[in-house]
Amino acid sequence: MAVALQLEPLQATDRAEGLLRGPSVGRARIPWPTPSSTAAVSGHSPPIPPPSIDPSPLLVFDGGCPFCRQFALLSELRGGIAGLRLCDGRRDHALRRELRDRGFPLSQGAIVLEGGRLHHGAAAIQWVCARMEPSAPLLALLTPLFADPKRARRLYPALLLARRLALGLRGLPEDPDRPLAASAAEGFV
Repeated sequence: MAVALQLEPLQATDRAEGLLRGPSVGRARIPWPTPSSTAAVSGHSPPIPPPSIDPSPLLVFDGGCPFCRQFALLSELRGGIAGLRLCDGRRDHALRRELRDRGFPLSQGAIVLEGGRLHHGAAAIQWVCARMEPSAPLLALLTPLFADPKRARRLYPALLLARRLALGLRGLPEDPDRPLAASAAEGFV
């Protein structure tokens, strides 16, 4: 499922739930939306994001997948996106669990956090590709394919299948939060 949501400013009640702490990414503290966040989905005017949100984009990817890792590294090194930061979601357990608990599992796709917005799955890859100035041959091929939102949504399941196959060949579960045996029993590997 492709999702791009506007983060809403935190309310005082969020402090009791521990959401003001949020996971740290670099020095920033990130408040998280839920899939029911309304700004980008419902058409309401977007709220002003809180000042604690780091404006530089963060790409959270599955470092266990060789395709995901290569795309992320090339995007950072040769993609031309100013300030792009990377986070291996398979290794950053706290961030991955926080995202999953908010309805954005790493097993369903990459995630981009930029300013006050969150992009998940095809929307994340489309966001990256639409902003790239590729110098690597792989990026030059992927950028026109995934820069269009409709085409990205249609093609993204093929990327998930390639990820699933690569993880299976490496003996890793598709969902980093499930043991390999549980993933295989549910048809994830």
